[in-house]
Amino acid sequence: MKRYRKRALHPNAPLLHPDHPRPVTRRDFLRQGFISGAGMVMGASIFSLFADPRAAYAALSGDLTTLAGSIGCSIGGGGGVGKTPFICFDLAGGANIAGSNVLVGRNSQMDFLSTAGYSKLGLPGDQIPGVAETTPTATSNGDHTDTTLGLAFHSDSAFLRGILEKAGPALGNVNGAVIPARSDNDTGNNPHNPMYGIARAGGIGDVVTLIGSRNSDSGGNSMAPAMLIDPEIRPTKVDRPSDVTGMVDTSNLTTILGPDDVVPVMESIVRISDQKLGLVNTGLGLSGVINNGRDLVVKDLVRCGYLNAADIADRFAGVDVDPANDTDIVGTTGIFSDAEFTGSDRGEFQKTASVMKMVVDRHAGAGTIAMGGFDYHTGDRSTGELRDLRAGRCIGACLAYAAIRNQPLMIYVFSDGSLASNGMIDNSTDGRGKGVWTGDNSSTAASFFLVYNPGTPPQIISDGLVTTLQRQQIGWFRSDGSVDTASSPAANNVNLLVNTLLLNYMALNGDRAGFETLFPGHGLGNTASVDNLVVFEPLA
Repeated sequence: MKRYRKRALHPNAPLLHPDHPRPVTRRDFLRQGFISGAGMVMGASIFSLFADPRAAYAALSGDLTTLAGSIGCSIGGGGGVGKTPFICFDLAGGANIAGSNVLVGRNSQMDFLSTAGYSKLGLPGDQIPGVAETTPTATSNGDHTDTTLGLAFHSDSAFLRGILEKAGPALGNVNGAVIPARSDNDTGNNPHNPMYGIARAGGIGDVVTLIGSRNSDSGGNSMAPAMLIDPEIRPTKVDRPSDVTGMVDTSNLTTILGPDDVVPVMESIVRISDQKLGLVNTGLGLSGVINNGRDLVVKDLVRCGYLNAADIADRFAGVDVDPANDTDIVGTTGIFSDAEFTGSDRGEFQKTASVMKMVVDRHAGAGTIAMGGFDYHTGDRSTGELRDLRAGRCIGACLAYAAIRNQPLMIYVFSDGSLASNGMIDNSTDGRGKGVWTGDNSSTAASFFLVYNPGTPPQIISDGLVTTLQRQQIGWFRSDGSVDTASSPAANNVNLLVNTLLLNYMALNGDRAGFETLFPGHGLGNTASVDNLVVFEPLA
């Protein structure tokens, strides 16, 4: 077999392919790594805000809470209770997920493919699952498989190495599933993003509904299914700690008045404004005739704006909500070191920290973290390994933070298409003796999800109809290393891939019975077929 050596690209270096056109759109720049993925939050209004869940919320004065109730104005952060926090990683460009990272097989993860099939997925014959390892890692099963996360990974998976590096406190209480499913290469037109569906299923935070990674309708690189989009909760950009703190900024009021005086002043402004509004008429109407209904709507919107401003002051004056100042996240006792948070990878780590804090602390119901540069068929293996390793660290950080906060968490990882190897080997240090990625290949694609549950790992459904190993792989690969597009409803339809993910999210929350009602026309088959696509029992 031909051996290949090539210097690896830095994880932040852009990808230049002679067989690809020059990047034109923002999506092109993202998948080829010319820009990093931004962060997004979805919110119902510009006054959305959040607070540390460990702090007790003070209530506004009784007359103002009564006013808020009478006009239907939501204050006080009433959401974010009950549903499992949700984060998805949108790896733009067509990352390798199946085989070299998450194991895939013919009937289950452990029903191994042929040697040629694994070669297509980037694994040489001496590293395929089932072959004894010369020097197994501490967590390996000794045969190039690793089930530390419940879901089986290749023991030298870059995703796995990154996750294990960061996820420490979550380990032992994680499990997951892989979904073999093809999608088109290098395009944002795959409707991969499930966040609007998560919101419909009840994933709503006490501040904003959703968080994501780009200033797009989905909040990420890939689109959201058109039938799920709700314009009222379109994403708001978040890709750094300052975006988070800006949502609850009380400007100079705290400095000028002091935290104890800010709220009474803001409450007084609400009362004065309410009285003034009673003395004016907006003049909204037709042909000079006042329309009292429209007049009241406008006034109530103004009143709600002032109430929300007072609520911001009430909940956040003097409160530090900066992820960079959270010692559980950054510093000597944090998930990220100070050097990581300020070094060359700071953009991805700061974005991850900002999104995970909002979601896990239940200030947002769900979020997308878009990461660019995963179109890494650069004629070597090391470039992809380094980018996958960094993505794994970000995934592991989210799991660790959930464990620290004692909150459940579902993480979903997907990419637009995938790639394949022609069998050449990269023996460089970072290439790790694996197959060189030589081109895009949508037939090798897959997505996967992980679930963390405090106290006990998620329990796989055991009903005798489908084995537990089969449940952890929804669909299957052919022996030659390609998705069998008839193996599940999701295997050849990205919309149904999203619906399969939403089904499992609802089942985790004990809402399986409501899936057909909430998502009519879901396309996953009859009740028995749908039940066979559910992986886990509801979380305790």
